Amino acid sequence: MQSTPSVRRLCLYEADEVEAILAAMARRAAALLPAGPCALVGILRRGEPLARRLQQHLARLSGQAELPLYALKVKRYADDLGLLHAQTALTDNPQLAALNLANTTLLVVDDVLYEGHSLLRTCAYLTRLGAREVRTAVLVDRHVCRQPVHADIVGVHLQVAPGDIVECHVPPYEAQLRIEVIRHGAAG
Repeated sequence: MQSTPSVRRLCLYEADEVEAILAAMARRAAALLPAGPCALVGILRRGEPLARRLQQHLARLSGQAELPLYALKVKRYADDLGLLHAQTALTDNPQLAALNLANTTLLVVDDVLYEGHSLLRTCAYLTRLGAREVRTAVLVDRHVCRQPVHADIVGVHLQVAPGDIVECHVPPYEAQLRIEVIRHGAAG
């Protein structure tokens, strides 16, 4: 008898748990970032709203105004990892390009660190714009990075099967904040 493949969706972290993870990430960011000029760079799509949440947590922690936040469109994967683009496409952000980044520490925020292509492309772009110090934060690190990048701040470390997909659900793109794994396997 031949088994048919099954797909299971497992929720690993609900909204309140993810919010607590983001609060802990903000505490680490506050300790990591210098007292001088800093800004957040959120990788679109889900990195930008996560950066906005970190921005709010950091402002509450410091009692200071919210750090500037810039969105950066970087595309390596569509929502389905089977739709891999040949190149990691990055769309220039004129606001970032207009800044003097030499004296501003940047914290790049993304949802999942998978192979590292998006993060590498982003850091290279920011360096080309004159950034001297770039830090990185990801909600989930899968620990399969194939590029010479790492996250300075990691919310959750997950080691899942290669065929599994880690999905971060982040409003406004999804209704509720949560982290799920889509597991592909054989039903039996």
